[in-house]
Amino acid sequence: MIKPLRQDDAFLEDVNRARAEPGQLHAWWLGQSGFLVQWQGRHLLFDPYLSDSLTRKYANTDKPHVRMTERVIAPERLDFVEVITSSHNHTDHLDPETLLPLLKRRPDLKLLIAEANRAFVAERLGIPVDGPVGLVAGQSVEAAGFTVHAVPAAHNDREQDTAGRDKFVGYVVEAGPWTLYHSGDTRRYPGMEEWLKRWRLDLALLPINGDRPERRVAGNLDGAEAARLGKDLRAGLVIPCHYEMFEFNTASPELFVGAAEELGQPYRVLRAGERWSGPAKTA
Repeated sequence: MIKPLRQDDAFLEDVNRARAEPGQLHAWWLGQSGFLVQWQGRHLLFDPYLSDSLTRKYANTDKPHVRMTERVIAPERLDFVEVITSSHNHTDHLDPETLLPLLKRRPDLKLLIAEANRAFVAERLGIPVDGPVGLVAGQSVEAAGFTVHAVPAAHNDREQDTAGRDKFVGYVVEAGPWTLYHSGDTRRYPGMEEWLKRWRLDLALLPINGDRPERRVAGNLDGAEAARLGKDLRAGLVIPCHYEMFEFNTASPELFVGAAEELGQPYRVLRAGERWSGPAKTA
């Protein structure tokens, strides 16, 4: 099994060290699509999956979710996080065994979701239906010093409820002078560039596991598509994600790296538990 660069106490020590550099933006990959973001001592958590719930659920089926990478950190140890996102209802993005320990430790935690998923989220987590902060594409919310904008995602398609609200979303987050894009699970869809080019993206967090029907799960961008999307969006940096979690649904980052280098798209490949820090900048 792959061992994270930092985990448990060593991971938390690195988070604490980063607080001494408040002028920089810091982001840690937690595996799959999970990222911890720190800006001026405030913390936002994108789509964390920090349990073995799916491995247990599918252990005796024809689609086993065999874990590839050890867990970076127990969710209850992230009680300093103020904001958390769920981009859609799949368990690796909406995991009760990850979210409930966080909500128990910090009742004031703001959980951001797609408004279309409100009833499902409340039922799965066993929380009041009015608890999460729901967004539709084009809406924004201020939370703990972050400005979060919801944008559509397509996993595989851009699905909407009867009210026309997207069931899959991504999030554009403004943190001081920084702008990050976490796509959630997505493929490219018509109009995607128009949605996103209104922002100058410093950092894009994009899946690279691809779309293979034989896996019998919804697909994502592959490595080459992620690199091309980053280039088309003029992203300052792309960090790939959504790989090396489950054996049946992963990809090597080599395709992404090769495509990014050919396109001249700046990138950084992180190990689980590794930090990327952007330089201090002004608006």
